[in-house]
Amino acid sequence: MIPVKLSALGIYLPTQVMTNHDLAKIVDTSDEWIRTRTGIIERRIASSQESTSTLATAAAKQVLDKRGIDLLDIEMILVATMMPDMPFPSVACKVQDNIGAFNAFGFDISAACSGFVYGLETAASFIKAGAVRNALVIGAEVLSRCIDWQDRSTCVLFGDGAGAALLESGEENCFLGSVLRADGSGTDLLYMPGGGSKQPTSVQSVENRQHFLKMNGPELFQAVVPIVCEAITDTCNKAQISIEDVELIIPHQANIHIIEEVAVYLGIPFERFMCNLHKYGNTSAASIPIALYDAVQDGKIVAGDYVMMVGFGAGLTCGASLIRWDKSFVC
Repeated sequence: MIPVKLSALGIYLPTQVMTNHDLAKIVDTSDEWIRTRTGIIERRIASSQESTSTLATAAAKQVLDKRGIDLLDIEMILVATMMPDMPFPSVACKVQDNIGAFNAFGFDISAACSGFVYGLETAASFIKAGAVRNALVIGAEVLSRCIDWQDRSTCVLFGDGAGAALLESGEENCFLGSVLRADGSGTDLLYMPGGGSKQPTSVQSVENRQHFLKMNGPELFQAVVPIVCEAITDTCNKAQISIEDVELIIPHQANIHIIEEVAVYLGIPFERFMCNLHKYGNTSAASIPIALYDAVQDGKIVAGDYVMMVGFGAGLTCGASLIRWDKSFVC
């Protein structure tokens, strides 16, 4: 198989910041209530002129500017999102046009908060097989458009943002092991009922608030912790390394208490988990690339480190990917 490396990262965050105190003005909540239950302090909210494709495009441009690659050399674009601009066409096609990567093909991945990891492994497989030489993988969300701002149990959790990564063929394979899983019996734990073929948009669906995200938080919490721990452990076993050798784990940024539970379950110090959800909230498919970017900027990752990314979300989906940080990476 052809070796694959992650060569560059970029992010885009809307400029508008919504704090817990701002939320307390529109819904029955408080800064203390949100912080103690989630670990979130603030989140970013897209402007009325922004959409998932504009956020994804901005993150993609940052990656490509840093890497200095010719746009016409880009061969593949994957966008992980659960809130596209519209049901079709794909956000990936819009990004391709926006950046001028006219030789690339692309498609969207609908795996919710696991989407970026699904995208990484899909792109890596294409490169390993020799089908493409490089791929742009983007996680982008504008969740503020599907949140019920009258529901304090969900509206406090989510934010908007985008992160992008460039994968390329390399001299040494940096993608060491992965697992991708799904359990469709959990589809009722996190979903949006309205707008699809089962419940098309109608006056009644709008009046019944069916076009907003619905979540069973307590059951979801209980379900994801063992799933995430199993994915991390099985990925290490596949790569034939000990979990103690993993320098940093980049989990999906959903809730601080989920990350704490996973650390306890695995017997790993909490300091070995990257956490930035206090700044951005849950950005779904964008959370892992944004957290990875912040980890690099903060000096938490150096060449040769083993880095584990693990996502979990609606579906239920889960995905983990173990990489060795390459010395040629740019950020």
